[in-house]
Amino acid sequence: MKLKVIAVVGGKKVGKTTTTENLIAEFTKRGYKVAAIKHISEPEWTIDTPGKDTYRFAQKGANPIIVLAPNETVTIEKGTTEKTTLTALLKKAKGNDVVLTEGFKRTVAKKTAVPKIVVVTTKEQAELAQKMYKPILAYSGPYDTHELFPATPYINGLIEPGKLADLAEEKILKNKK
Repeated sequence: MKLKVIAVVGGKKVGKTTTTENLIAEFTKRGYKVAAIKHISEPEWTIDTPGKDTYRFAQKGANPIIVLAPNETVTIEKGTTEKTTLTALLKKAKGNDVVLTEGFKRTVAKKTAVPKIVVVTTKEQAELAQKMYKPILAYSGPYDTHELFPATPYINGLIEPGKLADLAEEKILKNKK
């Protein structure tokens, strides 16, 4: 079975993370195996903590650093990521029914194989998104786009995640269980 990908995109502080969390909960509740890939654009951000063991291992040259704890396994790969492709990241999610990506707005903008849920808080954001993203599965977030773009569904995934999951299930995930 081909992995299904749904991108959650939008500007900063519009509700992408909450929308993604809500969809993960809904899909999981419905029996789907869900993976999530988040893009963070801040250049200094790291999951590693300076001074901790894994950080010190990396400072001495270990790459990757693999951590096994009672409830998780983490692989930290140090190095530039500018040539890391979404396709390469998706390979790490094999075995799942659906992958939700958050961010990656430039990467997925015109990828027609990746439907987008666009989270917006203003009319201006919605108008920009309409030009930028293809295809748009739905608009979501505090700004109701129904009158602006009546042909594209508007479902606020921040307060009605079940309805947004219903749409994604009907249009993308059907026959995936």
